[in-house]
Amino acid sequence: MGLLWFVLSAFGLTQLLVYASILDPVRPSKGKLGELFHCPMCTGFWVGLFLCGINHWTELFSFEYTVANFIICGSVSSATSYVLNMLFDDGGLKIKQSHVMEE
Repeated sequence: MGLLWFVLSAFGLTQLLVYASILDPVRPSKGKLGELFHCPMCTGFWVGLFLCGINHWTELFSFEYTVANFIICGSVSSATSYVLNMLFDDGGLKIKQSHVMEE
């Protein structure tokens, strides 16, 4: 259950950092930081590291403080953020409609 909470927290925080309009005034738009904050996969990795680092102060998930766990949490967060971002947008589930031409 802890992994589910971690994944949902990572996705939510990544979405806020990358897309929330309230953060537009402070979100970097140029340079390497600008690139980072416009990429859900990149931001997701750092969010995963951050969440792994603060897991001592939450009861939602608990991971040991090891280098391996930090890398794994960053990778899981990055992958989850990317995949869910590809599946969902503000309108809900992204479904591409293909039109079949009738003869």
